[in-house]
Amino acid sequence: MNTGNNPQITIQFLGAAETVTGSKYYIKTPTKNILVDCGLFQGLLEFQQRNRESLPVAVGDIDIILLTHGHLDHTGYLPKLVKDGFAGQIWGTAPTLQITKIILEDSARIQEEDAARANAKGFSKHNPAVALYDTGDVEKTMPLCYPQPPDVWLDIDKDIHCRFRYNGHIIGATFIELKVGDKVIVFSGDIGRTNDLLMYEPKQPEQADVVLMESTYGDTIHPDDSATELIRIIKECVAKNGTLIIPSFAVERTQLLMYLLWKLRTAGDIPDVPVYMDSPMGSSVLDVFERNLSWHKLSADDCVNMCKDIKLIQTVQETYKLSQADFSKIIIAGSGMATGGRVLTYMLQYLPNPSATMLLAGYQAEGTRGRDLLDGAKEIKIYGKFFPVRATVESITGLSAHADQGELIAWLSALKTKPANIFLIHGETDALQAIQAKIKEVYNWDATIPKLNEVFTI
Repeated sequence: MNTGNNPQITIQFLGAAETVTGSKYYIKTPTKNILVDCGLFQGLLEFQQRNRESLPVAVGDIDIILLTHGHLDHTGYLPKLVKDGFAGQIWGTAPTLQITKIILEDSARIQEEDAARANAKGFSKHNPAVALYDTGDVEKTMPLCYPQPPDVWLDIDKDIHCRFRYNGHIIGATFIELKVGDKVIVFSGDIGRTNDLLMYEPKQPEQADVVLMESTYGDTIHPDDSATELIRIIKECVAKNGTLIIPSFAVERTQLLMYLLWKLRTAGDIPDVPVYMDSPMGSSVLDVFERNLSWHKLSADDCVNMCKDIKLIQTVQETYKLSQADFSKIIIAGSGMATGGRVLTYMLQYLPNPSATMLLAGYQAEGTRGRDLLDGAKEIKIYGKFFPVRATVESITGLSAHADQGELIAWLSALKTKPANIFLIHGETDALQAIQAKIKEVYNWDATIPKLNEVFTI
């Protein structure tokens, strides 16, 4: 094995390889073994089952974990890793770790509730159904988290350094530069939009020997008429005296929708119907926004005023009452791909209702209820039973917090020299192949699409 300025380094793709979930990248060096991101697999059952499988690396060999941002598919496996014996440090920006705490606590609670419900009603294939991890495992995880400043080179050891750089997408999100000897490896995390309403423009890497780049929308150019589309959808729904349900990710998307609806209502661009936000996690994330004003465009006054205009639902009892209310309204509710959370209560009530509208405002992974709706499913399974889909189903991709193909290509444009390796991750097949071809067309650079658990020496 080489030492000195050019040590031998291997990268193993433990997740988000030929799919968009389960982000985990294991970097083995002569002195330290580093895990970048530690995400949960979501969506298709075959993906979810991977969460129960042992990692192909020894948990005790992992020295440190670096987090690009706080979303579940980048952090959700942390308590399982701690449960299995990981005791090293977890680094991320301060807002990333604040978001991580909120998301992990919610994930553990939902898993516990789902297991209890499955056992009570007998619709699980496992007897008994057991949560992957519980709230106690989350409590053991958080003391291992150490907030790090952005734009500062940090020492992992004398020959290994890392830096977190602003990446838009959600509050606290970064891409990570990892310097091992003379080699620089860039992990994109999830790249944000160029002209996001809430987040600032992502920074770009200038130097990289190796790039791991997300490809979620590698085959898509987002439309720039999202506000116009949203106005149309709301007006058509209200004209039917219907209720508009928006499944929403609690981090960034919920705050973006609240901000946009508040501005549209204030300007008189949409009918004056009540707007509700029903996501306890979304409310907690609002607190993170208020505590980290330098990370986003909202002012303190904006945060206060939009929360005054939009009613926040707190209790489950309020959720049930609102779901039965017979008046036109807009409800933003977790979760974004309708995999769980309070949006399911509203779906039970409104999916069979022809006057209602379901608006999908973010990425819908394979195997999720949101993806099934997007693909035109006539019925949806919730809590072991099938419910007919008579509501109108709409989608707006322009509200995504992920860069589209053009923005992904532009993100690479500041690199001063051609990387020796580009690995395309966090995408489905069509998106991966499309961005691979586009990189070749624009830069004449080759890019590799790694397979799950594949190992590369760099």
